[in-house]
Amino acid sequence: MSDTSDVWRGTLALMVLKTLELMGPVHGYGIARRIEQTSDHLLSINYGTLYPSLLKLEQEGFIASEWGLSDNKRKAKYYKLTRAGRRKLAKETREWEQTTVILARFLSPEEKLS
Repeated sequence: MSDTSDVWRGTLALMVLKTLELMGPVHGYGIARRIEQTSDHLLSINYGTLYPSLLKLEQEGFIASEWGLSDNKRKAKYYKLTRAGRRKLAKETREWEQTTVILARFLSPEEKLS
């Protein structure tokens, strides 16, 4: 079994939006590294999954991109959160918080269902 897991379906967009909220404009490689670092390297970001997700978020208007130079002076596409992306992040965060509360009720043996 691997030490890292693939990102759960439906959570990558939320992690990307949160990363951009915290870090400001950053390129795809930086987003992937930050997600992996934040998870203590328990998650492994596949670029074949990340870049389509970034494209989808951009097409939906939740992020915007522009070309710039990376720290090592290479051309890189930088992504940033849009106003619509901030609203989406707030909505998705509330929904995930509610979901985790519900799941915790099922997974905690000391919790009694009424």
